Amino acid sequence: MIEMDVVGVRIELPSNQPLVLLKEAAGTRHIPIWIGAPEASAIAFVQQGIIPPRPMTHDLLVSMVAALNHTVTEVRIVRVEDTVFHAEVVFEDGTTVSSRASDAIAIALRVPCPIYCAPQVMEDTGVEIAESDDGDATSAEGQANAERELKQFREFLADVEPEDFEK
Repeated sequence: MIEMDVVGVRIELPSNQPLVLLKEAAGTRHIPIWIGAPEASAIAFVQQGIIPPRPMTHDLLVSMVAALNHTVTEVRIVRVEDTVFHAEVVFEDGTTVSSRASDAIAIALRVPCPIYCAPQVMEDTGVEIAESDDGDATSAEGQANAERELKQFREFLADVEPEDFEK
């Protein structure tokens, strides 16, 4: 399995369809996963440190798992079928529960726990985006590199459709 980082939630134009962008932790490949607006909000909220006045569904789920004395140890993106990404939520005792990828990612960010991707999913859907050695976005050069990466990804999105990830 390949460890992944969540880059963030983006809106793909012109369709205004939200997607979550994952990046392999030890590489340059990215995976765009088109998701629904509620899941995009759930992911963006936790990344931005926004705590809603009442728990969102994913917050409730994480609280329930903890109340039952269990722990989510990792989530896995395990396959893609007809442009739909399938995931598993893994518990401390090895139990796995099938999940939508977007829900698994929202849970992983709240626990927090690692997110992994099956090698075949990466091979089928991964997009290579070159990075420089200086990934520090706080420097002028790092900011320029981040902007180039974002531009490359936007160019990729302009030409890709969810159907492009079908087998």
